[in-house]
Amino acid sequence: MPQAVSLSPVCAGRRHLMRRGMAAAAVFAGLAGCDRAAPSGATVGGFRGLDITGAPYARDFSLTDFNGQPRHLGDYRGKVVMLYFGFVQCPDVCPTALTRAAGVMERLGPDARQLQLLFVTVDPERDTPALLRDYMAAFHPSFVGLTGSAAQIRTAADEFRVFYRKVPTGSSYTMDHTALSYLFDRQGHIRVALKHEQTVDDYTADVKTLLAEASA
Repeated sequence: MPQAVSLSPVCAGRRHLMRRGMAAAAVFAGLAGCDRAAPSGATVGGFRGLDITGAPYARDFSLTDFNGQPRHLGDYRGKVVMLYFGFVQCPDVCPTALTRAAGVMERLGPDARQLQLLFVTVDPERDTPALLRDYMAAFHPSFVGLTGSAAQIRTAADEFRVFYRKVPTGSSYTMDHTALSYLFDRQGHIRVALKHEQTVDDYTADVKTLLAEASA
């Protein structure tokens, strides 16, 4: 298994669009070893995303939520967890990912209470707890934003094979980062990696598969 996920740096703007196809392929080559990703609407091993069941990474994190409470993956055991790394000032990819996650919640209906979205900031310098709280609430009241020190964020990103870096833009900066969403089963085990390009239907189908598996 490679030491780190290859780049999928799609948040910094249109200048990265030419690299997205190559980057996505590299990311999934780096993650795979279990199964390949299925085309949208198809399934591989029961999932539309990449089945990474049993992967020796993405096991836990030690961060803080936007209410100042220490958080670990085990705190959400009993729910299916969707986890995404991003940042508040991301111009399009992160809002799209969170809007899609909100769409999944809507499609789940009463089962939405069994899914927890976790958003880990890769920009703790600017993404204060208050800002994360407001940002999450703009998409869904149940979404939780997680932050920490620069070292804690780096440790979490390394554990999840997530790449990110600061990119100067004039007097400010943006962030390049991997744009994958991870799904965990109710026991807290990593199961699926979903690409940014996949649809609400794909995400919803894989969440439903995990919910059905957990209740079987």
